[in-house]
Amino acid sequence: MARYTGPLHRLCRREGMKLCNSPKCPVEKKGFQAPGQHGKKFSRTSSDFGKQLREKQKTKRLYGILEKQFRRYFEEAAKSRENTGTRMLQMLESRLDNVVFRSGAVPTRRMARQTVTHGNVLVDGKRVSIPSYQTKAGQVIAFSDKILKNDVVKTALEVKATLPEWLTRKAAVFHVSRLPKREEIESGINEQLIIEYYSR
Repeated sequence: MARYTGPLHRLCRREGMKLCNSPKCPVEKKGFQAPGQHGKKFSRTSSDFGKQLREKQKTKRLYGILEKQFRRYFEEAAKSRENTGTRMLQMLESRLDNVVFRSGAVPTRRMARQTVTHGNVLVDGKRVSIPSYQTKAGQVIAFSDKILKNDVVKTALEVKATLPEWLTRKAAVFHVSRLPKREEIESGINEQLIIEYYSR
């Protein structure tokens, strides 16, 4: 199962935005530089292609997936009768690892992915270990007894977190009531630039 294993803060610096949940993220510090020997020295106004590429890279890095899988999401969304950009983002947001992250039970998408791959997540009572599993409206997400004993998860579930409106909670069980609307998904993403990139 392919995933990025390099330094996460390097990606944050490259995209110029916080892609992690760390309080020590360099992007939040004054005067942070892009990665590489020359940092910001060679910054210049991006071309249309450059802007499209950066938006695509930022989005796939935000959700922690690689190019081949990200392109598949776009191609599947393009076949849909719905708005391509909105459908693509709905599919990304409905990934099981992202739903676990949105539940507030874990602090990062990386930990959510690990929780899923280790078989600690149940969907409608059945163990699912595929992070890219597409959750559907009406499904119930629960956690194994083992992960509920984890100190990080236990502390997170004790805090009354604000959930997105498409997700409801009862104790440590979460219910996907519907697919998320566009306004409920990451507002910093310009999906039109991604569509333009793949439509070249």
